[in-house]
Formats: sequence, structure tokens, C-alpha cells
Amino acid sequence: MRTALAFAVSAALVAGTALGLAPAAQATGTDASIRFVDIAGDGGTILKANVITPAGADDSARYPVIVLPTSWAMPQVEYLAQAKKLADSGYIVVGYNSRGFWQSGGEIETAGPKDIADASLVIDWALAHTPADPAKVGMAGVSYGAGISLLAAAHDKRIKAVAALSGWADLIDSIYSGRTQHLQAAALLGGAGYLTGRPGPELRSILDDFLSSNLDKEDEMIAWGRERSAVTYLDALNTNRPAVMLGNAWGDTIFPPNQFASFYEKLSGPKRLEFRPGDHATAEATGLLGLPNDTWTNAHRWFDHYLKGADNGIDREQPVQLKPRSDAGYEGYADWKSVHANRRKFALADSEHVWANVDSGANGGIVMLSNLLDQFFQAPPIASIPLLPRAFAGVWQSERYATGQRVRGTARLHTTVTPTAESGTFVAYLYDVGPLGVGKLVTNAPYTFHDRTPGKSFAVDLDLFSTAYDVPAGHRLALVVDTVDPLYIEHNPTGAQLTFSSPAADPSYVSVPLRAE
Repeated sequence: MRTALAFAVSAALVAGTALGLAPAAQATGTDASIRFVDIAGDGGTILKANVITPAGADDSARYPVIVLPTSWAMPQVEYLAQAKKLADSGYIVVGYNSRGFWQSGGEIETAGPKDIADASLVIDWALAHTPADPAKVGMAGVSYGAGISLLAAAHDKRIKAVAALSGWADLIDSIYSGRTQHLQAAALLGGAGYLTGRPGPELRSILDDFLSSNLDKEDEMIAWGRERSAVTYLDALNTNRPAVMLGNAWGDTIFPPNQFASFYEKLSGPKRLEFRPGDHATAEATGLLGLPNDTWTNAHRWFDHYLKGADNGIDREQPVQLKPRSDAGYEGYADWKSVHANRRKFALADSEHVWANVDSGANGGIVMLSNLLDQFFQAPPIASIPLLPRAFAGVWQSERYATGQRVRGTARLHTTVTPTAESGTFVAYLYDVGPLGVGKLVTNAPYTFHDRTPGKSFAVDLDLFSTAYDVPAGHRLALVVDTVDPLYIEHNPTGAQLTFSSPAADPSYVSVPLRAE
């Protein structure tokens, strides 16, 4: 079954790639060489790879080289369209199937030490078997390939430039943010891994413990995730100083944007951060078929400047580039902090008592689908705010805004919670509410607590997922909390209740970042 699926997916991608390759070749008149090879990875494990070299390349000249590890569950032809474009512009490109997937050997290590070693061995192979320049090595990838590229750059100082697209820098903050399991994201990744690859015993155990909420293994799971997070190796990255470009989508339901933004701020070398509408890897998807794509265009410019020395101006642009979820164009900022420079609070004055275990109707959507609809049709998940059952949802609303409000960055909830049980989960949603009470989802985030004293209040500070959303004049914002969302695993005992209050000594509020006029 896996073999048949491999052929089917590969054929589809090859067909799409061929459509993308033809215009590139026709426009440049080049004929880059493509060959498929086996590369020995860590422990001798065979990695299936493809190598594309510029037309006429030989040992008389050296060329910059870019290594592309595949995304999770994707076959080795994933990057052929982009690899061909890079080769046409003078790069040697080596794409390889990450270990444990499709025809590559070994088991899925989830960006573990063997995957990092594989990346360095692929670089070794490229330097030994192609006219690649050892002083001009880059890595790039989407999703899993992005995570591996960042980790490899921390461990291999030969890597001078990285383009990490729809990836992660902090695996814990990605799928366990707010101490809450991101159920649909983990299930999608796990299912795709089993379907297209061979999960190793460690990954199988981690998935079982994670999805079954085995809190006895929480410390082990967090340690496993930290080992696979580039933020853990930040000092090494800042010592190696590769030029790092990070790109992600506002609505990424697998690797939310907050963790990339936080990581970006801590990098000290040349860096660039781009956020666009969409869900996981949807911002880069058309580029994988060779179609025009902003993300890949800028990735090429990034490599041209930092590997080939091209004076294309990318180093002089504002390094933080945001595309709002409306049809507006890109906005540039000097850094991520500047995005949050202007904040406006609205108070959560009234206490709300919420019964747990019932879905109020306020939800974050469906992984990989809802934010795709928002990307192409500006149709985020909606809810009728007046009709939300107040027994199961707490609702607070701002005043009606006389002028449009351009939300940019990370909204923050501060509140006081009193539980009736020692464990619990709630999800906070920020809605754009129109005159008829229909709320369009701006952002959300989950929060879980354990080992609390029933009846004793505690303060909560929760960062919602970063976004760029324009609230029209005449609308208002609403903060909704409930206890059930299909995106997440909840930890509310049957019959539990949560009270959200605003003590006089510590008032509750939502702090909304707005673009300065």
C-alpha cells in the first residue's frame, strides 16, 4: 500500500513539477542536469536524493550549493521545480528524502541527532561528488525540512544561509502551547508518518503518551521536544551566524507563528521574518509546482545575496515583512517588537462562570482547512456571538470602534481563574464582531492547568496566536472563552466549572496590538 501511494504522490508531484519546469527552461534556454542518487547517511542508512546542476557545470568552476531535506511525509521530488530554478541561476541543489520516509532507509527520528548528522553527510557528499563550493553552502526546506535546516545550521558551521519555511524553532511551543496538546496537529503528523514512513520506537512511544495525556511522562516528552528545537541551540546558531530567513503563515495550525517570532528576536546574525495568510505550508505550496510565489522568490533572493554576494537589496529592506489577512500589501518593520509598539486594552469587567465539557460553538476551525479558506477567500471560522450559550462560554466585548483597527502581532489575555477541580482547560478566542453579531475569528489559543487547589484563584497571562487582521470601522472585538475545541485535548473533569473574574487589585483585560497610524 505504501509503495502504491508513493508512486501516486510522486507521479502527481512530478506532473506538477514538469509544468513548472518547462517555463523556466524555456525562458532561460538552459538545460540543468537532474540525476537521482543514493547517499549514505548516519550509520550508513541510504537516503534517496536528487542532484540538479547548472547546465555545463564541470570541475573548472565552483558553484554555491543548497541542500533541501523533504517535508514530513513528502517524497524526494517535492522540491524539483524550485531546485530547477535555482540550478538555472547557478546553484547546485541536492534534495533528499528524510530518513524513515518513503524509499529512504531507517526510521523516523523527528529531527533527532541522526537527522542532523544526515544533513552534514549530505553536504559532505555534495562537496565530494559535485563542483560545489565549500564556502557557499545553504540549506532550505518546508515544514520538517525547515526544522532540520535550522538544527543543522546550529551543528554545522559550513552552512552560511538558511531559508526555513513553515517550520518550527520550538517544538514544545508549537504543539504543546499553553500546556495543551494540539490534538488535530499531532494526529495529522502521526497518521501521515505511519502512512508514508516508519516511525521509530521512540516516536511511537512519544505519540502514544502525548495523545493519551500521560502526564507521568510529561517531563520526558518535553525533553524529547527540546532536543529537537533550534531554540535549544541558540548560542551555537549565534556563534555560527548563518543568515536565517524565517517564513510562516498566520494561521499555521501545526507550527503557530509565535514561536518563530520569539526565535527571530533572539537571533543575532543576518535575519529576516515573513508572515503571510494561510495554514501550514500553504504559503509555499504554489511555488513547489513552479508557479509564481512570494515566499520562494524571497528565498532565492536571500541565497543570491548571502551565498553569491548579489547586491539585490534584500539586506536593506525592513527585515520583518508582514502581509495582513486582508487583501492589503506587505508591511515592513525594523523588528518584531516594533509590531507591538502600539497597544490598546479593553477590560473584562464582569465575572463569567463557565461549565466545562460542552462545546459552546466557538471554535478555532479545522487543521489545514479553515485557515486555507481564510487565505484564499478571507473566510475564517465564524460564530454568532449573541447566540453563544452563556452557561458554556464567557463573553466580553469592546466598544464599537469608530475607525478601523489594524490588529498586528500578539494579543494578550490577562485574567483570574477560579477552578472547581485541580485540572482544567480553556480556550480563548478573539472575534471581530459585525453589526449583526456575527463574529469572525481573529485568533485563539488554549490554556491548561494541573495541580491547582479547587476554589483558589490564580492569575493567567496567555498570548494568543500572532496575526495581522483588519477590523472594519463600526465593528467591535469580543473575547470568548470556553472549554472544548476539537483542535485541542481538554483536561476538564466531568461537572467542573471555571470562573473568570476581574479583582479590583488585578483587573482582567485583553491587550490588542495595533498598527501605529
